[in-house]
Amino acid sequence: MMSTLATSALPFIKLNAAPMKNSNLKGNVNHAVCAWTMGHLSLDELCKAIKKIGFNAIDLVGPKDWHILQANEVECSMCNGAEVSLEKGFNNTAYHGQLVKNYTKIIPLVAKAGYKNLICFSGNRDGMDDETGLQNSVEGLKKIIGLAEKHNVTLVMELLNSRVDHPDYMCDKTAWGVELCKRLGSENFKLLYDIYHMQIDEGDLIRTIKNNHQYIAHYHTAGNPGRNEINDSQEINYPAVVKAIVSTGFKGYVCQEFMPKAAEKLASLEEAIQICDV
Repeated sequence: MMSTLATSALPFIKLNAAPMKNSNLKGNVNHAVCAWTMGHLSLDELCKAIKKIGFNAIDLVGPKDWHILQANEVECSMCNGAEVSLEKGFNNTAYHGQLVKNYTKIIPLVAKAGYKNLICFSGNRDGMDDETGLQNSVEGLKKIIGLAEKHNVTLVMELLNSRVDHPDYMCDKTAWGVELCKRLGSENFKLLYDIYHMQIDEGDLIRTIKNNHQYIAHYHTAGNPGRNEINDSQEINYPAVVKAIVSTGFKGYVCQEFMPKAAEKLASLEEAIQICDV
């Protein structure tokens, strides 16, 4: 699977995540969008579209497509390509061999490209209790965290809800993820706090963010219920949540990961960026 991945021969251009010169964005939030949510566009088309909106970062792009981002001078705000699957993660020792092999290969590529964040997943419980999952995750992640530290790459485990979208996923509560961060004790392992997912499984978003912000490297958005637009058609008060994120001194990315229902999907994306541009 991983042997076909290659980085581009293009030199990487390090970008400032501040708003682009032609942007009317305020500059308090580093905005991004997940590539998969705009599947009606090619990656090249998406790069050009987001720059017209006024930001320049895209999530969940792997090594084989980084050259497209680089050609457009767009940042990869969250890399992927090392994971096995959402369901098969670090909480299960059966997958450690493949995961260690994959991450050992991809971490140096992320660093060489000039990127910072690389996603990872806990995997499903499959009957496993939380403590065993924590112990197994520590065991597996310790095999690669030194390499991540050496290359200044942050491994970022995503919090996902297990009630609606990802039944049986283990890292479905902030407290579990924070405990894993504490046990690893590395600044190169943090959490991806998905606001949509945590609204479903926990609620109490602002208090949780303020109390645990030091363990969070990245944020995702979507409207609840439905995982669609983040406007007033859904229940999460995104301006308030993003203001709380900014108040913690957060300098990473707030990334849009909603599935647009509207026919004009880019208009929905532009609206979401404005909603979160506090």
